[in-house]
Amino acid sequence: MIIEGDWSFHQTRCQYELKFSQRRSLFYEANRATAYVNAYFLYAILSPLPAPPNNRTCRLVRPDIPHVAILIETSRSYGRALLRGVRRYITETGPWSVFMELRSLDSPTPPWLKHWKGDGILTRTSNQAMATAISRTNVPTVELRSTRLRHAFPFVGVNNFRVGRMIADHFLDRGFQHFGLFMIETELYFQQRRDDFIETLRQRGHDCHLYKPTGRREQPAQWERAQDELAIWLTSLPKPVGIMASTDQMGFWILDASRRAGLSVPEQIAVVGVENDESLCTMAMPPLSSVPLNGERVGYQAATLLQRMMNGEKPPTEPTLIDPLPLVARQSSDVIAVDNADLSRALQLIKQKACNGLRVSDVLADVNISRSKLEREFRSTIGRSPNQEILRVKLDRVSQMLILTELTLPQIAAQTGFESVAYLSESFKQHFGSAPGKYRRQSNEGR
Repeated sequence: MIIEGDWSFHQTRCQYELKFSQRRSLFYEANRATAYVNAYFLYAILSPLPAPPNNRTCRLVRPDIPHVAILIETSRSYGRALLRGVRRYITETGPWSVFMELRSLDSPTPPWLKHWKGDGILTRTSNQAMATAISRTNVPTVELRSTRLRHAFPFVGVNNFRVGRMIADHFLDRGFQHFGLFMIETELYFQQRRDDFIETLRQRGHDCHLYKPTGRREQPAQWERAQDELAIWLTSLPKPVGIMASTDQMGFWILDASRRAGLSVPEQIAVVGVENDESLCTMAMPPLSSVPLNGERVGYQAATLLQRMMNGEKPPTEPTLIDPLPLVARQSSDVIAVDNADLSRALQLIKQKACNGLRVSDVLADVNISRSKLEREFRSTIGRSPNQEILRVKLDRVSQMLILTELTLPQIAAQTGFESVAYLSESFKQHFGSAPGKYRRQSNEGR
């Protein structure tokens, strides 16, 4: 028997309801036994479903899937890296129903969030109004932007106290004696990078020249005026000078202002930015050195924490901080900045050939000075002996290969000039504070 009817979907009760216009005639046409069977069937199958709780949105398919809003900007490379980390977590652990849109950091809060009854939120909160709106949802939330805004969201992000130190060490290892910092103070993470850079230099006996652009925003109100003022500051600095830019955008502007002022890069002005934005770093002339922020791992860890919170765990009281990836050296800082020609040649030789089995005797044969004089020059300029500098270059290469390749430790040892895996492992642990295997796992988690 074919029973015709018109269906209507009542969204608020999450059920289908069948309305029959000819119910009575259908049963009169059938015999009594058939009528009883059909009546029972209709009652059992088409009875109204239990109404869902009033505080839940209707879900017709897979009610076990968490509904998550992702409020992360897609306009910057770091935000896109965070999203790749979140996607990897979802791929590995199971599906989420995700709200996502093309956003900038200043995009408004979605209007529907006020009445949304989802399961979780991943956010990079840009203002207090947004923080308040998210707090009012009473939904588990993880913050991925270091901020002074008033909210109680647990934070997962970059350890910015490591960023300044990495850049300072990069310049110090190349023999720089003069340093500068192009900075703004609008965000907490800018201040952390600034403090770490200045403190690392102070511990090594160096001062730092600071430049704060007019106004408080990263984007200048008057582009030409801002570049002219920056060029004047760059011209006034002692040379050669290594300059940390708080962001890649600022690094790009330093390189442009250096060209305007007729200053050579990297011979007079060496520059390192932060974030390793591919567009800015490769478009810059010359290409800009930068510190990658390991956004994929941050995104993965943030998604992991959100899932635990959605499962009922209490949020952590301390921030989860992820160290940045190794600095990517490009032409903007690829220079040995020492006046002594023999020392400059020795440092360049070590940089080029340390991983090919270079020994101090090989360096001495090339620069043709006594061993004692070479030792004195190295210690007075970079604070290390020639042997220590060779080992440092080799270990830095090992760390990069552990993160960026899948080579085994014996393969890495062979390619970096270590005679044994045991010596590599012992030296690496002394230098980085963890064994190579642990270092690789921690650095690649979520990537």
